[in-house]
Amino acid sequence: MSHIKDSITSQQLAERALFHLKYSRGKHLNSATILDKMLCFSQAIRDLAIDGFMATQSAYLNKDSRRVNYLSMEYLIGKMLENNVYALGLESLADESLEKLDTTFDDILKVDIEAGLGNGGLGRLASCYLDSLATKELPAYGYGIRYEHGIFKQEFENGWQRERPDEWLTNGYPWELIRPEYTVPVCVYGHIRKNNNQSKDFGVWDGFQVFEAVPYDIPIIGYHVNTVNMLRLWRSQAAESFQLDVFNQGDYVRAVEEKNWAENVSKVLYPSDFTYAGKELRLIQEYFLASCSVKDIIRRFKKNHSSIHKLYEKNVIQLNDTHPTLAIVELMRILIDEENISWDSAWEITTKTFCYTNHTLLSEALEKWSVELLTKVLPRHMQIIFEINLRFLQKVEIQLSNDQSKIRDLSIIEEGDHQMVRMAHLCIVGSERVNGVSALHSELLRTKTMPVFDEVYPGKFCNVTNGITHRRWLIKCNPELAELITDHIGSDGKYELSKVNEFERFSSDKIVQNKFMEIKKLKKIELSEYVKQTTNQSIDPNSIFDVQIKRLHMYKRQLLKAMHIIYLYQKIKSDPSIKIQPRTFIFAAKAAPAYLIAKSVIKLINTMAEHINNDIDVGGRLKIIFLPDYNVSLAEKIIPASDISEQISTAGLEASGTGNMKLSLNGALTVGTWDGANIEIAQNVGEENIFIFGKKTEELQKLREKGYNPWDIANASKDLMNVLEAIRDNIFDTNHPDEFKELYNELTDNGDFYFYLADFEDYIICNEKVDSLYQSKNDWAEKALLNVSRMAWFSSDRSIQDYSDQIWHLSKTPIFLD
Repeated sequence: MSHIKDSITSQQLAERALFHLKYSRGKHLNSATILDKMLCFSQAIRDLAIDGFMATQSAYLNKDSRRVNYLSMEYLIGKMLENNVYALGLESLADESLEKLDTTFDDILKVDIEAGLGNGGLGRLASCYLDSLATKELPAYGYGIRYEHGIFKQEFENGWQRERPDEWLTNGYPWELIRPEYTVPVCVYGHIRKNNNQSKDFGVWDGFQVFEAVPYDIPIIGYHVNTVNMLRLWRSQAAESFQLDVFNQGDYVRAVEEKNWAENVSKVLYPSDFTYAGKELRLIQEYFLASCSVKDIIRRFKKNHSSIHKLYEKNVIQLNDTHPTLAIVELMRILIDEENISWDSAWEITTKTFCYTNHTLLSEALEKWSVELLTKVLPRHMQIIFEINLRFLQKVEIQLSNDQSKIRDLSIIEEGDHQMVRMAHLCIVGSERVNGVSALHSELLRTKTMPVFDEVYPGKFCNVTNGITHRRWLIKCNPELAELITDHIGSDGKYELSKVNEFERFSSDKIVQNKFMEIKKLKKIELSEYVKQTTNQSIDPNSIFDVQIKRLHMYKRQLLKAMHIIYLYQKIKSDPSIKIQPRTFIFAAKAAPAYLIAKSVIKLINTMAEHINNDIDVGGRLKIIFLPDYNVSLAEKIIPASDISEQISTAGLEASGTGNMKLSLNGALTVGTWDGANIEIAQNVGEENIFIFGKKTEELQKLREKGYNPWDIANASKDLMNVLEAIRDNIFDTNHPDEFKELYNELTDNGDFYFYLADFEDYIICNEKVDSLYQSKNDWAEKALLNVSRMAWFSSDRSIQDYSDQIWHLSKTPIFLD
């Protein structure tokens, strides 16, 4: 099968870039900036993907392929230039062609743009899945929102997190194609008026406010195949952007009022829901994604089909968490109100079309919206939700022998002072299949969180353990390790991660071990240089790089790592001559703007860093670095340099995790609880090659039932009490002694909800085992190499195949270029 890499030369690639420099950027080479060169080279690379992009879309249309439509509020796609050059197989041509532009590939990569479309693991998972879908030549579309500002740019001010706008679109984005011809209307607000058509049960939605969704397409290039799938992102705009008549009357503010309101919908990822207005905007944002995506899917389907009754035969809509839930209700509305289909037929179509991925067991993360707000913003949809719930409960009443307790548990509407719509319940009722994202998570979801649903819908729940794409998280971010692997097993591992297990036979080879440690040292030196540039802190590449990088949340327990550091610091202060394994503790995380307790953890860690890093008694044996503005690009620098991967969430609360997989694939040893995908990592790499600590899910449940009192544990441990008092009294900044009283209370009087104290002692013992093993570099290297070679199962290619086999039932569709 012909591929673009076989028909392009470095000279032709350079000519394409120079063409764009002249005709897209309007520049001569002698006046071009490095940004100009990056943008025009990116456009040249995009050009090479367009043939595959057009051929892929034509093939799906002509073959009437069954496809998955992946709806996600987040896509952490990272920087695309290097990734796309690798996918097209053009890495050997890049530097040679860029000589004609008087630059290098490394230089232009430094100014590449990272799209601000996500925050954490949810968005990165979605991006890995799009990569795997294209590489495995499976028909797929991604749908998301083109956020103007993304999540936020994180800065530290006196140790506190400060949020700044992420201006990622300032200089344009070379990978997107605007599609104004596919603009769709989106309606909100209004009221329900009586329906004069007696055959219709419902009223008519009227008086609504209309704005528009404009699509932008980003090509998703399969690795060394011709398939180029599509991520379609929606930007909101006013239906009438400028009211000239109002402007001419002198009311200049009101003339652009509607334009400003409409554009706010796609302005920022996750607007703060701390206020009522923020909640309202967030709800409109979720409906915006759902509405325009469903309409687009129907439009595509109708190109080949005159009847919508078989929509589910050619389409599956995968809901990535509960954020796009309203797509279920929107499809029902369209089928009933616009397609004039009966309720029963519409419900059959809908429930056979949707599938839902659950990502959390945390009750506060299982979305709920007030009936009052939904009725205000989407009155017609609220009607439909009430009807879905009524019919569902009537159906299960007999099945459950009218057990009112179970019926209350199942109801989509949660009764109370304020009625709430449980979006996860709506997802389960309205979907064909529901999956968790790790074996433990899926089991807990079925048996603990949603046991009555499992009773009502036996067989609906299944598991698809998350995966990562090694193309970004090994080949791209750690080419030296990738080369070491291919030198010993050949290049097959570049194409299929499953081949990397052949590298295991070299794990005890001393030469390979030493080479691995040399590579690790090189990556640690590279990260040290970045840390120096970013924070002006010097760190020792010979120390253990102990890394915790993930979203800042109390259940993820960055504070437990901080408590461990305090423990070590107090050991040194009590005996400065104590022998202690030098460690560099590297944190990177963003806290949600309204999550005040999490922001206090960031402040504590930064305050500790300022004090401990400069304490002469410590002598550099402990070093704390909190790198600001965590994103994909920063992760790509940290992960290859990591020795320890901190995966220390409270057991039973981490759905899966994917950072744990990326770090293990790069030879970091996991320190983790028996939680999420840590369990399957331990099973795959061997429990002797991972550091597991802490109480398991069932043990914590027994503690809860017995009546957990953190003071019982604190009073029994002098070391732990010293750590708690250090936080309470803020020994790191005596000018602000009360700064962390709230954190102290969270761990003690407020009940220690996430069991920090219960796991503290075991965590300390576990870390002592880490220190002991690190003294033997060859033993350490062998375990690290076993982690690398046994991570094959955690490929997103495997995850996608599982989805296809169990849920989507897609057929491989190779793309041929003329």
